[in-house]
Amino acid sequence: MREIEWKVLSELMKNSKMSDRELARIIGSSQPTVTRVRRKLEKEGYIREYTLIPDFHKLGYEILAVTLLKYKKRFDAEKIEKTKKILSESFKKGPFEIIMAERGIGCGYNAIMISIHRDYKSFVELTNWAQRFYSLELGELDSFLVNLADEVSYQPLTFSFLAKHLLTQKEKEKSERTMSEPSTNHSNKKTKKMT
Repeated sequence: MREIEWKVLSELMKNSKMSDRELARIIGSSQPTVTRVRRKLEKEGYIREYTLIPDFHKLGYEILAVTLLKYKKRFDAEKIEKTKKILSESFKKGPFEIIMAERGIGCGYNAIMISIHRDYKSFVELTNWAQRFYSLELGELDSFLVNLADEVSYQPLTFSFLAKHLLTQKEKEKSERTMSEPSTNHSNKKTKKMT
């Protein structure tokens, strides 16, 4: 990605509702350039969706759950597709507020689910549903619960810090490349002095 694409993406992660004109002013570019870059990022899939992060507690949710799951056996391609369809339909119909469900690896588990709940009963219903879900052939399930009403918060869910990190990393890479390239100007000056 080019530097301007990183800047546009980073600023939109901080505030996706800003106009292209406002975005152009912030990054020091023209509005037509920003519009073109934004469309390119959307078309190429770098931007998946525009959304906001609400205060879940104010919306009536008490718990955020990070649930680790372990399947009893590996899935083949056919079973993965079948399970994806069933889960997708269940998530649409079900009362569960699932933010993310993905395969992965770590801590002896091979899947993760992140969800929010109005109360503990809702969380128990989701875990009971997951344990009964025949296609998953679930072996183990463990959860970490976050009290959304807790007054102590170390770092609430946000993409602003990640956006800043992406820009910092991009600038660091650029700086490292510049330092590792031989300085042609410096060697030209030496040649001129010698002549």
